[in-house]
Amino acid sequence: MTVPVIMVHGAFCGGWTFDSFRKPFEAAGHVVQTPALLGHGDGALVAGRSMADYARQIADLCRACETPPVLIGHSMGGLVAQMAAARAPVSRLILLAPSPPWGVSGSSLEEAASAVSLYALGPYWLQAVAPDYAVVESYTLDRLPRAERKAIYAQMTAESGRALWETLNWWLDPFMTTSAGPKNVPTLAIAGGRDVIHPPATVRQTAARLGGSCEVFPQMSHWLPGEPGWEDVAETCLDFIAKQHRAAA
Repeated sequence: MTVPVIMVHGAFCGGWTFDSFRKPFEAAGHVVQTPALLGHGDGALVAGRSMADYARQIADLCRACETPPVLIGHSMGGLVAQMAAARAPVSRLILLAPSPPWGVSGSSLEEAASAVSLYALGPYWLQAVAPDYAVVESYTLDRLPRAERKAIYAQMTAESGRALWETLNWWLDPFMTTSAGPKNVPTLAIAGGRDVIHPPATVRQTAARLGGSCEVFPQMSHWLPGEPGWEDVAETCLDFIAKQHRAAA
C-alpha cells in the first residue's frame, strides 16, 4: 500500500533539499510533496515567522491529503513535523537529524554555542537571518565536496530569526511554542554519528519524548537527505513505512 508523503526542509533551505531523496519514495509509488516553508523562496516575508506558522502550514497540507500522510522532516523541519503531527492526522513520523522539541536539552557544546551565537546580531528574533557559509561548510555540508557545498549554499535563503530563537532558546519561551508530543504516531528518528548540530544523544532524547525509536548511521553527519549514504537513509525510511503498514494490517 502506498501513502502520501510530505517532506519538510530545515532552516535556510527549501523543498529542493529533497530533490534526490524523494526519488526512491516515488519509485515505490508514494505521492511526495516537498513544500517550501512560508517565506522560503515564495516571495513572502520570512522575518517574524513563528515555528507555529510553519507547523500550521504543514498541518493544513496533512489535512488536505485523502489519507493521513507520512511526515518526514529534516533538522528544523523535523521539529516543524513534530509540531504539525500534534495538530493534524499523520500516519507515521520520520525525523532526520531533528531539532529537539521544547523541554529536550542539547547534549553537545556546539548545540549550546549555537543557541547563544546569534545574539551577536542584536535582536535577531525580529530579523531575517542570512545563512553563514562558514557554519554551513563546517557543520551541515561537511561531508560533501566543495563544489557541491557551494551549489547548495547558493540555493539557501534567509531564515526567520523568531523561528530560530524559538527553536534554539526554548527555555526562554514561556509560551512553549515548540512543544511536541503526538499521540500514538509511530515515530522513527535517524541521526548521523558525526553530526554535531543534533548529535545522536540529542536525537535519542527526541525519539524517547515521542515514544519512538532511533537509528544511527555512524559515518554520516547532518545532511542526511543528500550526503553520501542518503540512499541507505531513504531505504531505512521506506522499510519503516512498510513495516508499520504490515503491523497495522
